[in-house]
Amino acid sequence: MAKCRNNGKLNNVKLNNAKESTIEDDCVCGVVRSIIEAQDAIMDDDCTTSCNTSIRQLLAQGSGNGPTNTTIPIVLYCEGTCKPFFGSGIFQGITGDGDNFFGCVQSPIFRAKNFVKDSKCCVKLELLLPVDEEGDIQVCDDHDVCSYFPSDCVITDFQATGICITVDLKHFMGVTCLDPVTPIPAHEALSPTGYR
Repeated sequence: MAKCRNNGKLNNVKLNNAKESTIEDDCVCGVVRSIIEAQDAIMDDDCTTSCNTSIRQLLAQGSGNGPTNTTIPIVLYCEGTCKPFFGSGIFQGITGDGDNFFGCVQSPIFRAKNFVKDSKCCVKLELLLPVDEEGDIQVCDDHDVCSYFPSDCVITDFQATGICITVDLKHFMGVTCLDPVTPIPAHEALSPTGYR
């Protein structure tokens, strides 16, 4: 987990061949900003381990055909409680009978999409859901990150949901970065048969 220094600032941050920049945001804001810049460098996208290592892995990929992964999944830790933040959102889907329904998902795992215009710390996050080796989405009611990665069920991928929330990163004290992945596209998500 990346953790802020006592002064809460990062200065003169340089990642691999990325241009050197001074980040005057809070620590979590700076890390998420770097993730978004790395993701945007390889893929223009919109909604429908260590963080530095994950960023380097994402930027160092490709052998002629370009990068294969597009996302550094993150977990944010709330200021004050030090507990992981769980985002939730509502989606509309269609049942097997063709009827519309509304459902709710929650997840502690996100893809940082972009910063809100003219903001240093308000960011749009997309909820990601863990997918097991059978292709089933792992949905938990528990507010424990580890329950999304059960020991008896191997998680092999993440499902993009297309559900985005906007948060102020100033209210978080830490961020954990997972290894880079390419999530399953949102249009393949949220069917009633994909849940356990």
